[in-house]
Amino acid sequence: MLERVNPSRLGLSEDRLQRVSDWLEQQISSQRLAGASVLIGRRGDIGYVRTAGMADIERAKPFREDTIVRIFSMTKPITSVAAMMLYEQGCFQLDEPVAKYLPEFARTQVWKGGDHALSEVEPQSSPMLIKHLFTHTSGLTYGFMHTNVVDAEYRARDLEFRGKAATLAQWVEELAAVPLICQPGSQWNYSVAIDVLGRLVEVWSGQGLAEFFQERIFAPLGMSDTAFAVAAENQSRFAALYSPLSGGDMRSVGKKSAPTAEQPRGGLKQMESSAQSEYFSEPTLCSGGGGLTGTLGDYAKFCQMLLNGGELDGERLLSPTTVNYMRINQLPEGRDMAAMGQPVWSETSYDGIGFGLGFAVVIDPPKASIITSKGEHHWGGAASTFFWIDPTEDLFVVFLTQLMPSSTYPIRRELRTRVYQAIVE
Repeated sequence: MLERVNPSRLGLSEDRLQRVSDWLEQQISSQRLAGASVLIGRRGDIGYVRTAGMADIERAKPFREDTIVRIFSMTKPITSVAAMMLYEQGCFQLDEPVAKYLPEFARTQVWKGGDHALSEVEPQSSPMLIKHLFTHTSGLTYGFMHTNVVDAEYRARDLEFRGKAATLAQWVEELAAVPLICQPGSQWNYSVAIDVLGRLVEVWSGQGLAEFFQERIFAPLGMSDTAFAVAAENQSRFAALYSPLSGGDMRSVGKKSAPTAEQPRGGLKQMESSAQSEYFSEPTLCSGGGGLTGTLGDYAKFCQMLLNGGELDGERLLSPTTVNYMRINQLPEGRDMAAMGQPVWSETSYDGIGFGLGFAVVIDPPKASIITSKGEHHWGGAASTFFWIDPTEDLFVVFLTQLMPSSTYPIRRELRTRVYQAIVE
């Protein structure tokens, strides 16, 4: 059971944690963010929780600990855990072809790249493997990238969630008809791969993705506020979604250039109200890559389960051996993401950072230019949410807000600095 204790018991300085609080308030007063929350867990307990600002400015709704947000790509680690639970049951091997379970991918061609037309393709030189889905090296992409003819075809076919397909099975069939952006295993490209993994969870388990999540993960961990839709009784706790008044959209998150100095964004504009949302109705197409909503406390339970080696409060989802394996950099020859074709993602440089099974993994802190531990693993969502888990420090941090895109400000790096300076033993 995660309990709140005096931070000094956890080796955290109360005086230095004030810098986290001050930083959080500055995000609101500077109109970077409408509202946000931070939770720091260490040594099995919670040493710090703060909220600031508004969940909905227009409705004067405060951002609280139980505010429900769109966690977007923080869904991906949950889907990865679900898949590895089924791996432990013997449902698949990581080096098996995806086409063994989704035959439509056996026919998927590979775009020749560069200035070639979408019709200029070649066969897969080696098959897309299940482990390629976990590590975003499958050759899939995202439609919001706006970088080539492949992601343009994703947009033309409405392959973004919630799209026109009625089920995950139908969506996967449509996706497999589009050429891959590169040969499987050759590049790191952020993608819908975890959505395909979500479909495999359905195939292996015989359950719908939402049903599997609820029965096998959320109920055992007590994640009562996490779901693909916000229940009617919880909708008053839902947050609005914002973007900066100027500058930045989703196509900026994968720019292949180093982060630049912050530019004024001119405040905030609301993208979606907290009172009317597509998340108020149950989807027929559940996105394992980005479809969940949840709360600060719920995601803290998920993080503590991973930090514990797969168990929380007597409920074991995975073995410690499996969790440790997921934390290992899985990119070929031990390379980092920068060497695999993605030098920057969101506002973060990916020199010195590899990828495990479902999240980024720090393999060289000095090369990454961040103070953290080797083996720390993390990921975030499109609305600037973020979490990281540091086994060396027995630490996890969850940060929630609702600002799209996540590349607008370097808030994740700023928060890291303030958290680590507060560790005094």
